Amino acid sequence: MFDNIFSKVTKASEFPPDFDWINTKEPLSIEKLKGHVIVLDFWTYCCINCMHTLPVLAELEKKYEGQPVVFIGVHSAKFFNEQDRKNIEQAVARYEISHPVIVDKKMAVWNKFGVTGWPTIVIIDPNGTLVYRQSGEGQKDMIEDTIDVLLEKHAKSHTLAREPIKIVKTMQKNSATLSFPGKISISNNRIAISDSNHNRVIVTDLSGKILHTIGSGKAGLEDGNFSEALFFRPQGVVWKDDLIFVADTENHALRKINFQDNQVTTLVGTGKQGPWRSPGGKGKETAISSPWDVAIKNNLVFIAMAGNHQIWTYDISTDFARPFAGNGQEDIVDANRMQAQLAQPSGIFAYNDVVYFTDSETSSVREIDLKTDHVRTIAGHGLFTFGHKDGKTSESLFQHPLGLCAVEDKIFVADTYNSAIREINHDNDSVVTLVGKQGTDTMCRLDDPSCDTLGLYEPSDVEWYQDKLYITDTNNHLIRIYDLKTNVLSTLDIRI
Repeated sequence: MFDNIFSKVTKASEFPPDFDWINTKEPLSIEKLKGHVIVLDFWTYCCINCMHTLPVLAELEKKYEGQPVVFIGVHSAKFFNEQDRKNIEQAVARYEISHPVIVDKKMAVWNKFGVTGWPTIVIIDPNGTLVYRQSGEGQKDMIEDTIDVLLEKHAKSHTLAREPIKIVKTMQKNSATLSFPGKISISNNRIAISDSNHNRVIVTDLSGKILHTIGSGKAGLEDGNFSEALFFRPQGVVWKDDLIFVADTENHALRKINFQDNQVTTLVGTGKQGPWRSPGGKGKETAISSPWDVAIKNNLVFIAMAGNHQIWTYDISTDFARPFAGNGQEDIVDANRMQAQLAQPSGIFAYNDVVYFTDSETSSVREIDLKTDHVRTIAGHGLFTFGHKDGKTSESLFQHPLGLCAVEDKIFVADTYNSAIREINHDNDSVVTLVGKQGTDTMCRLDDPSCDTLGLYEPSDVEWYQDKLYITDTNNHLIRIYDLKTNVLSTLDIRI
């Protein structure tokens, strides 16, 4: 019935007893969960395919609530930064994960269960036997069928737990003004900020005074006036005159905010995740996949389509969306724009005749020359080559950068997993760290007594404006300002 039923009886390995757990008051074990169907999700929080799997699991958790079915995340990190428990806690909060998560040190659980890729789902029956293991997205029906068969079979054999285990969740809601702010765009002294986990976009003046709040705060896909409109964890924002274009990431949509009539309109997307490969089409008829950032040049909105490993464009004049760069394969290959290979582009910025973008999974900064139609890598080396190294551009290392902007001869990069802002200088072909420190512990948290000045904590975007860099300090829930003349880092006082 299932592709991945094990051919022989294989008992599930016990979780290591000394590993950290998140979102549960006490550690769990296979023995403690005897009588339950256990669904393990092997994930890492940088991975776009893992992000696509989380809503599927949330839906299934609701369906089986009150039944002896337990969902557990196994966080097996790819990047150095993702190995830190505190950072994983932030990711669990950001993606509003309601199930327990074990911190898989040195991928020990991953190796015990024979996992080879992210995400992988493993299902264990109530007797502790492995019955299912499958990698990749699109598993909802198979997971559901497996759980249903196991519940029916073990109900008949009386091997189900009489009462489902009570797991006490420990994650707290963030009460700050912003919640995991994603991206930022500035025009005519107005700052647009995607307040991602509050499902809204806010606009402030340069002092931080809120001028507009767009979105009711509830998650959903709804057009209408500013108080009625619904977004779902929006990321990219970019100004064009009295419009803001929004990458409404978890709605898989491109939205438009219009300040002339105070209306929000969906331009591209059906509300459902699009296929891996698509030729594009008319705006609202075309399903897209995890748009993460937007840039604009003339009538073209450039979209960093993280879910497809591509850059797309939306033509405002023709209402047509189509792939613009990347063949859909995940890698770092320079070539003509449609033959090039990208890896989860997550930040994008148009400057003169060049579109710059961050390819987060290859920890790289790349460009599309609009005159030659060629994709070129400026810095970065591969899917598993990352770190924090300044110097010559060709030798520099980044770690999962998510945002960037360009001005004259410089590119400023939000080097997210290094909790740093880096500067690439075209004139001398070099990289320097402007904000942040090199070493094993690069972030400063709000409650960290060892930080005399609050540094950055996984910044997602940076924007140059009037000789200052405006930074979305995502995990600190703040907007920071770095003065390039005085080298002082301050905090924008966002207020009503």
